[in-house]
Amino acid sequence: MGDLEYSVLVDVYEKVERTTSRTAMTEQLVALLKRTPVEIIDKVIYLTKGTLGPDYAALELGVAEKLALRAVAQALGLSVREVEAVYKKLGDVGSAAEALMGRVKPASILDFLGGAEASVSRPLTVSRVFDALVRIARASGPGAQDLKISTLVALLKDAKPREAKYLLRTVTGRLRLGVADMTILDALTIAFTGSKSARPVVERAYNVHPDLGYIAKVLAREGLEGIKRIRVTVGIPVKPMLAERLGDPREILEKLGGACLAEYKYDGERVQAHKRGGDVVLYSRRLEDITSHYPDVVEMVRSHVKAEEAILEGEIVAINPDTGEMLPFQELMHRRRKYEIEEAMEKYPVSVFLFDLLYVDGESLIDKPLPERRRKLEEVVEETDRFRLAKSRLVKTPEELMGFFEEAIAEGCEGVMCKSIRSDAIYQMGARGWLWVKLKRDYRYEMTDTVDLVVVGAFYGRGKRAGTYGALLMAAYSPEEDVFKTVCKVGSGFSDEDLAKLPQMLEPYRIDHKHPRVVSKMEADVWFVPAVVLEIIGAEITLSPMHTCALGKIRPGAGLAIRFPRFTGRYRFDKSPEQATTEQELIEMYKRQKKVRVAA
Repeated sequence: MGDLEYSVLVDVYEKVERTTSRTAMTEQLVALLKRTPVEIIDKVIYLTKGTLGPDYAALELGVAEKLALRAVAQALGLSVREVEAVYKKLGDVGSAAEALMGRVKPASILDFLGGAEASVSRPLTVSRVFDALVRIARASGPGAQDLKISTLVALLKDAKPREAKYLLRTVTGRLRLGVADMTILDALTIAFTGSKSARPVVERAYNVHPDLGYIAKVLAREGLEGIKRIRVTVGIPVKPMLAERLGDPREILEKLGGACLAEYKYDGERVQAHKRGGDVVLYSRRLEDITSHYPDVVEMVRSHVKAEEAILEGEIVAINPDTGEMLPFQELMHRRRKYEIEEAMEKYPVSVFLFDLLYVDGESLIDKPLPERRRKLEEVVEETDRFRLAKSRLVKTPEELMGFFEEAIAEGCEGVMCKSIRSDAIYQMGARGWLWVKLKRDYRYEMTDTVDLVVVGAFYGRGKRAGTYGALLMAAYSPEEDVFKTVCKVGSGFSDEDLAKLPQMLEPYRIDHKHPRVVSKMEADVWFVPAVVLEIIGAEITLSPMHTCALGKIRPGAGLAIRFPRFTGRYRFDKSPEQATTEQELIEMYKRQKKVRVAA
């Protein structure tokens, strides 16, 4: 079986970490993929992402830093206190290990046995590192901590100083390379087809089967023909379809061809439910396995979906057990605790509102128009009070749409989702298009709707905020360019508790320079890999020469900025950075706001 020395990956990691160019990052990855044996190409990709598999595999690293420091101390024959002193100085477990190993030879197994000669180390390989990390991630129960330490120590004894740095960053969940899925797809397409022209074909396969390691193996072994054969499969979540946003019912109907299916937009957690016989798995919007948090939903799907195999989408909403009224999203997050699920089920009961069917009994429906998907959904779902289809209505006039919108708001929803019913209204996996359009709030002079923005940088606090971050640099996502563009610097709305935990929450994503996917004119004190999404509200959207969102798209030299931004208190852990508010959405919000202002 082919393998690759781990040092080859480390060479690439060092170059990627130093670059501020996405193109240069892609070139480095292309070169790496071309020299990687096909047998381990999936492992190379997972390690480069700082993971051990796709998101839905639920195989998580994340060894505690204290445990990692103990392993370093044991491997080097030092005291934990000596290792901690260097760690406190450098602030990074990997850098501490690299520095220590540069001046202290790892203690060999023979040393521990009292032998006079040091054992001969063998070079680390990708397979050895990956397989060891999998053992660490899977270790549980009595003795798990000892197994994790001994496995890590064995790797460190054979590691070179710079290998130890990246090994420890990986095992503690702090690799910080920030290589995006789209960048890897670019690199794979170039490496195995010779150009980016086939990228749409590869990306579609990835949307159907979002496992970069799997896609890489199929592409490397079977080429584009193999990629084209990838199909929707029960148990493998597909990338969720996303929506655009508008505030004018008339314009929405024009975009959707004069009529649409309007659905309540519930304030809950989006779920993709996979059923095969009596087995049910639930996936979040980010494709994480959330089955254990919702055993009651699993039972609902098992009992009330009249199909042997099915993939359905819906929204899980917290409800008041006494009145049946819908509760806000924050209440639902109590269900995300790992323990006391039975108690949480009783205290925070839920309802499920289904809105799409992607697969049923051997038939993929993603290329079928919405009306057909909806009809089949009605056929396979046995509705109950707590498990039913999302409330919807066929609307043809702005007045009908606004009436339905007000109805949804009155019942505790965020607004309505307007969906195309034309023959081309397929399920656009992983895409944000004009087949689905959110109507949430009217964009008046004041900005009354929230946006979901990504933390890309921070500024140190002063006075009462000394020792924490005084403000965060927030960005919107540009899907076309796969970059994050700044739109505001937010320092309001944070509680004392928020301010205390922000540095710790953001530390895993901290890097030494602006990330290659961040476009910013401002110089932050601290930069982050785009990862954490926060909900923000502001006074209005204005033109600004300071920010890069929509730069030059409305007026030369000016971008868009949110005036008087404020954190709402809502952390959007359910959203990936690529699911944040887009640059185009902010442009549309600005235009709507301007029209209302002129009309006034």
